[in-house]
Amino acid sequence: MSLKRKAVDVATEAAKKPKANGSITSFFGQPKTNPSSSSTNPSQPSSSPTAPETAPIKFDKDAWLAKLNDEQKQLLKLEIETLHESWLAVLKDEVTSPQFLELKKFLKKEVEGGKKVFPPSEDVYSWSRHTPLPSVKAVILGQDPYHNINQAHGLCFSVRPPTKAPPSLKNMYIALKKDYPDFKEPPNGGGLLTPWADRGVLLLNTCLTVRAHEANSHAKKGWERFTQKVIDTVAMKRTRGVVFLAWGKPAQDRCAKINASKHLVLKSVHPSPLSAHKGWFDCGHFKQANEWLEKRYGEEGVINWNLDVKPEDAGV
Repeated sequence: MSLKRKAVDVATEAAKKPKANGSITSFFGQPKTNPSSSSTNPSQPSSSPTAPETAPIKFDKDAWLAKLNDEQKQLLKLEIETLHESWLAVLKDEVTSPQFLELKKFLKKEVEGGKKVFPPSEDVYSWSRHTPLPSVKAVILGQDPYHNINQAHGLCFSVRPPTKAPPSLKNMYIALKKDYPDFKEPPNGGGLLTPWADRGVLLLNTCLTVRAHEANSHAKKGWERFTQKVIDTVAMKRTRGVVFLAWGKPAQDRCAKINASKHLVLKSVHPSPLSAHKGWFDCGHFKQANEWLEKRYGEEGVINWNLDVKPEDAGV
């Protein structure tokens, strides 16, 4: 199977920064479908019998908002305005849980105390907007967001230009080239992975925020419970099967309860330079994922892993 297939149309609207007072529905809209969807555009949800499906979820956002008290509305402003509605519909009970509200209080104190937090607030849930729940084909699990300036933007392993690809991502490129010799990297040595996200690859970190220059500073504050709920929701709602790429023990622990008869869980060491030499480069996960998806869904299910998309064409 060749990797080189016609590039998908990038959903730039989902990547835009939300307006401060804008409605999430009016700004981001519902997940869009392409009326001329074909095997060359696997990122768009399709009614084709070969395409992954998620049963429609009824969600009256206005009715839900009406039930929130003033404190909840204040604490959950970011979720209300920037978490894609396809995800908010299934995570609404989680975000109003006491544990999540405590997390939001902690984050509020961080900001009010003058702490710099990454990614920028408008990017914390960018994974949800690039990859609405009905479009998920594969899940790549990361750990902590990058904690330096101009790095984290809400998608695990990804950095926006002009930042160059970090070491772990460079090792991912090496493994990809072994699977697909015609794999194309981002322009100028970059590390922008929004094309993957727009094609149905959910790029999710275990923690969604971090204090600037302090790795793991927001670990064990509540994000782990929330992101586990995201993983469990994918496993439950994407009933026809998705691929989970679990690199390193923390990611593998996250996938421990996934039904292996319904989904494919690919395990390997982490692509970090600290562990990649233990078998990462020959894991073959990118090709294995596509082979499994093609058997399940036909050619429409295959992911185009190429990243030679200009930043301006990727909504950046």
